Order: sequence, then C-alpha cells, then structure tokens
Amino acid sequence: MMEEPYIDVGIIEAYVCVSGALNGPFLINGTLRLDGAFSARTEAGKIILADGKGRTLLREKEVRCAPLESSTFTLSDVTIGVRFHWERKQEQTFRGELIIITDKDDLITAVNRVLLEDYIASVISSEMNPEAPLEFLKAHAIASRSWLLAMLKGKGKVKRSPEAGSAPESHEVIRYYNRVDHERFDVCADDHCQRYQGVTRIASENARNAVTETRGIFLVHGNEICDARYHKACGGLTEDFANTWEDVSVPYLTSVPDSGTPHDPIRTEEEARKWIMAEPDAYCNTHDKDILRRILSDFDRETTDFFRWNVAYARTELEEIIREKSGIDFGDITDIIPVLRGPSGRIVKLMIKGAKKTVTVGKELEIRRWLSRSHLMSSAFIVCKEQDESELPARFIFQGAGWGHGVGLCQIGAAVMALKGFSAPAILKHYFRGADMEKLY
Repeated sequence: MMEEPYIDVGIIEAYVCVSGALNGPFLINGTLRLDGAFSARTEAGKIILADGKGRTLLREKEVRCAPLESSTFTLSDVTIGVRFHWERKQEQTFRGELIIITDKDDLITAVNRVLLEDYIASVISSEMNPEAPLEFLKAHAIASRSWLLAMLKGKGKVKRSPEAGSAPESHEVIRYYNRVDHERFDVCADDHCQRYQGVTRIASENARNAVTETRGIFLVHGNEICDARYHKACGGLTEDFANTWEDVSVPYLTSVPDSGTPHDPIRTEEEARKWIMAEPDAYCNTHDKDILRRILSDFDRETTDFFRWNVAYARTELEEIIREKSGIDFGDITDIIPVLRGPSGRIVKLMIKGAKKTVTVGKELEIRRWLSRSHLMSSAFIVCKEQDESELPARFIFQGAGWGHGVGLCQIGAAVMALKGFSAPAILKHYFRGADMEKLY
C-alpha cells in the first residue's frame, strides 16, 4: 500500500505581483509569524513579501507560508479558463501551504502544496457543481485521482506533439496537445490539467463525502493506474484516445455510446451529417434546466448549447481568424473539407482550401483552435457554405456536436446516469471498458 502523497498545484504563474490574505496564522520561512493581507513582488531575483500596509517583511528567493492550526489563504485575481471562452479572474481560497517562487524573468509563481485527497475534493467541486449526485461525484473523484497519479508517474516521459512541418512544404499541420510537464509544480489549477479552485468551490459536504467514501481508490488496467481522461459532453459517442493524442491504442479509452442502447460508430460523411443533424438518445442529451443547474458550475451554465450547436462566420472573418491562429495566409478560402473522422464524428484531419494555399490540419484541438478566436466546442461538426455573387463562399456555418475532446468519461452524461440510479462503479465501467477499481491506500 502506498501513502497519500502531497501535490504541488500551480495556482498563479508568470504574474508581476501577487496579493491576497492569510486567513489565520502562518509561519513564513520557518521564522516569521504572519496573518492578514499580504503582497509579493520581485526585485533582483528575490521575492519581496510585504504586509497589508506595504511594509517589507522578507527578501528571499522563495517564500514558504505554512499554515498554523486550520488557517487558509486567499489569492486575488486568479485567472481561470485560460484561453477558453469563459476566461475570467476570481478570488480563491485554499488549504495547505503557500509557496511563492520567482523565475529568470522576475515573474512570480504561486504554488499550493496540499494532500491529494484535499486536492481531489476541490477538483470535483470545481469541475462540476458540488451538489451534483453523490454517485457521480464518487465516480469523478476516482477518475480524477487516477488521471493525476498516472500523469505524475509518467512525468518526464510524455512523447511530445510532433512538430509540424512548415505549411508550404508539407501542406499538413498535425499537432496534438498532451499534458505539459510543469517544471515548478506537479499540476496546474486550470482546465489544461484539472480545474482546482481550492475550498472556494466546496459548498457542501457532498463533495467531501464523495472523496471520503472513495479514498485511495483508483481505476487500474493491467496493473497500471489508468490515464482516466474526461470531458464535458461527448455528443452521444465518446472518442478513441489515438484520434486526440498520440497514435497508440489505449484499451480503456475507446469509443462507447453515451447511452443504454447501442449507436454505430461514424464511418462516412453522410453518417456524420445524419448524426450531427439528429437528436439521438444519449445521457448527455439533456436540456432540463433543473438538471443542468444541479450538475454544472455557474460559469459552465453560460454554455447552453452543448449537445448540438452551430457557429457561423462571414468568410472574411474566418479568414482573419485562421490567419491569426495558424500564421498562414490562405487568401480567399474556398472550401473546408473533413478528411478523417473518429467514431464519435470528431474530425481528426481537416483540409482548408484557399486561393493561395491548401493545408490539412489536425488533430482535434488544433482544428478547434484554428476555427475560433478561443476554441470551437468540439471538432465533431459538419461544414455548410453559403455562396455569394462572386461564387466565393459568403459564410461558413459549422453545425456541431458535443463539448470537449470526447475521450473517456462524459461528465454531463455520467451525472445524468447517476440521476437515473447508476452507481459510481457502473458509471466508470460504462466509460472505461475493461478497467477495474483498486484501493491503493
């Protein structure tokens, strides 16, 4: 049996200054006792820690704030949803130790050192509404715990996204974005790893009970902890791992129907069109506002169309977005053509035809980035064109399905399964086929 580990979570990175409050007594660098408001900036490679009145307390390369008793700390202006369409700043409060460090550019990183189970309680409350069904939160706790330790075990061993050839020579830009090995901490606090907003989001005992009842339980496959990916809404079918990241088969991350009834995988463009234009039976196909209010966080509820959605651009606007995101001048864009899809209907390769250049782009996240100022909801979409008098497209309309990469656990689908009476083990067995659960501490 292993021991419960501590996790270093990067809350703030590359800030000029950091401010907040110590909510109760903290021991600073083992010598100074402090509580109340504080601020930190850098000067000549050192952290300048000041109290609420601006008086300098310490000048050190690193500042460690260890809580005494049950003290917490609050950080101001924490950015969440970095580069996503819901990006904003929040004030957030955390348990555990605060570590403030600086980099070679004299910018500040704030790290929260916290026990794994406290971290998981915050993750499931930050990813979803902590008032969501208990069995769903238990399933999410097991998946989140598993993903984290699988990620940490493989730290430094991740195969990076292949560097794309320059577009004029290769005519193909294929990138995938796996996790990043953070040098100064284990995991970041945003969607690029897992949402972690400290105790700010733990609004009830529901999340804490979910973590307590699943303490130390992991998804395992072949004596390895599972890399348990998840996303917001699959759109009816989940996706294969290899179509989003590295070209390898992961047995427990293959496409499954988000339903109690089977759905055939998408194989052709005609099947994709019928699937995306339809409203198939699926757990994540819910428009019930009461259900969504119960399972989604407040800012996620701002995204109202997630099972089926559409985005329309004037051709000139889309050309500007693609040029900005890709760095490629296509000239007048004449067509956008899906080249390869996965079984969920998500596009793995997409051809963009222009008067000056034709390039194929992939994988799914790169496609979503190129076609939106933030990200498209998913790469499961069909392309419709409206022509103008010059015979060039006047508008491109993307009609799509789902929210996120589609691999692994469908969060909205899993929450609806719990509301229908499914247990946490049944939910996990549905999305992670062939995986088992094992208590490791």
